Amino acid sequence: MNKHVELVEKWLSDNNSVSLEELKANAADAAYGADHASYEAAHAAHEAADSAAYGASYDAAHAAYEAAYWVKKYKELTK
Repeated sequence: MNKHVELVEKWLSDNNSVSLEELKANAADAAYGADHASYEAAHAAHEAADSAAYGASYDAAHAAYEAAYWVKKYKELTK
């Protein structure tokens, strides 16, 4: 499993378990770390991290919806 997706899943389970700073750092790392995944899977991991990090400060419910979509997409692509 991708470490960036794992952190997003942790945040989705409990929004208080991961700080906004951790989410932002995770999003930045996901943008540069493909983790040897295909481009599509790396993109999905980045989008999940980015949705959680930057959406949480504006609209947590929408951020969770977007992040969950990209986590699901990542899992489909890496089966």
